[in-house]
Amino acid sequence: MHGPASYGWLLVALCAATGAYCLLRMRSQVEEQRRAAGGEALMGFGMAAMAVPAAVFTPPAWAWPVYAAVFGAAALHALWSAREGAHHLHHLVGATAMVYMAVAMAVSPGGHSGHGDPGIPLVTGALLLYFTGYVLLSGVRLVPVAGGGGGGGWGDRPELARACRLSMGIAMVAMLLAL
Repeated sequence: MHGPASYGWLLVALCAATGAYCLLRMRSQVEEQRRAAGGEALMGFGMAAMAVPAAVFTPPAWAWPVYAAVFGAAALHALWSAREGAHHLHHLVGATAMVYMAVAMAVSPGGHSGHGDPGIPLVTGALLLYFTGYVLLSGVRLVPVAGGGGGGGWGDRPELARACRLSMGIAMVAMLLAL
């Protein structure tokens, strides 16, 4: 990640905390929540690792293809799982965005290759629009649930799962803007 180190560390903390909570959600009694939580934990920890400020740690050149391969596999899994529900399509877009960012960093460690074009590349712009819309929709969906009580353990709290998805969406927007 490029930009002020304090922003990078805030993203690292947010994404790592979200990934840790998603690991807790994997203990849920509801099978669908357990399966979704695994993919979301991978995304949270992957985003945390990718958000480490470049001034502190610059990953070796081989790390970006590894990121791309891991999240490419996650995208294929989400594509396969999309047969069961539309939420997996969001996982597909998220994993694909991670592949895109890894490839962009591999091609040009300073961010976008740019090729002299001013502005935001088309794919980045499309992903920004998607994740901005997702954040707004997630925020709206969170409001009615926030007043209700959550039964069950930490892994069965739908309002916390939605809050985690919202925080990862916000972090994805921040990472795409910093790309």
